[in-house]
Amino acid sequence: MKPSHQTMTRLYEHLGKVFYCIAAIDKTIRKEEIAQLKEIVKTEWLPLENTFNEFGDDTAYEIEIVFDWRVANEWELEQVMPDFKIFRTEHQHLFTPEINASILKTANDIASSFSGKNKSERVLISQMSTIL
Repeated sequence: MKPSHQTMTRLYEHLGKVFYCIAAIDKTIRKEEIAQLKEIVKTEWLPLENTFNEFGDDTAYEIEIVFDWRVANEWELEQVMPDFKIFRTEHQHLFTPEINASILKTANDIASSFSGKNKSERVLISQMSTIL
C-alpha cells in the first residue's frame, strides 16, 4: 500500500529536523553543510518517489523547508532524535533499505562537507544508524 501524502510529508519533515541536527550539533551551521543538503535533496531525494504538495512541488522539498526554517529560528535539538525514533516505529514500512541508506548517506555527507566529521556528528550518526 502506498503511503499517504500526509505520511510522506511527515517523513520529510522529520528528515529535515534530523539533518538540521547533524549540521547544528557542533553549534555552527556552515554554508557548506547547507549547500550539501540542497544538492543531496536535488540528486537523491527528489527522484526517490513521486508525491507532491498542494502547490505541485515535490514533497521531498519539505526536507529543505524544515531545515531552512530551523536554521533561521535556531531550533532546539534535544527532542529531534526521540521524535524520529517514534515516527520510525510507527511507520516502519517507509524505512526500506534504500530510504535508510539515503538517510545515512545524507547525514554523513552533511557531516563531512566541512572539515570532516567531528565526534558529536559521529555519535549522532551512530545513534541514527541504531534507530534505522
